[in-house]
Amino acid sequence: MALRYVGRYATSRAKLAAYLARKLRERGWEGEGDPPIDSLVERFTELGYVDDAAFAANKARSLTARGYGARRLGDALYAAGIAESDAEEANRIAESQKIDAALAFARRRRFGPYAQKRETDPARREKQVAAMLRAGHPYGIVRKILDLSPGAAVNSADLLEN
Repeated sequence: MALRYVGRYATSRAKLAAYLARKLRERGWEGEGDPPIDSLVERFTELGYVDDAAFAANKARSLTARGYGARRLGDALYAAGIAESDAEEANRIAESQKIDAALAFARRRRFGPYAQKRETDPARREKQVAAMLRAGHPYGIVRKILDLSPGAAVNSADLLEN
């Protein structure tokens, strides 16, 4: 059951342990003593079937490509039970791609330079800011992207300046 799970899904140690615990609760354990969930997870880690650092890096690439920022990545890694030491590379990826991720989100949602027309309604503008903040982008970058005119050329260097 565990081998099939790690073969089918990219997972972390904590997610594998939670999956095994849930399945044992549902199906029952007929062995003696407590089920060896921790030792099984440790064994899979030693064999390389489960790698939290690689899981975190893949999650970072996936989320930044979809337009999510570093804060959203941190939330996802925390939910997956990834330790800070395993999340270092993922955080570097998210930091290096923060402008591209914010622009991808704005493009997907048609905000700022990707909008049909400049947003003049303050309530809608506030909703756009809130959506980008929930996606994990820093306020400074959000404000700069939303201030760009529709159809304007986007210069990543200008967005990085404070």
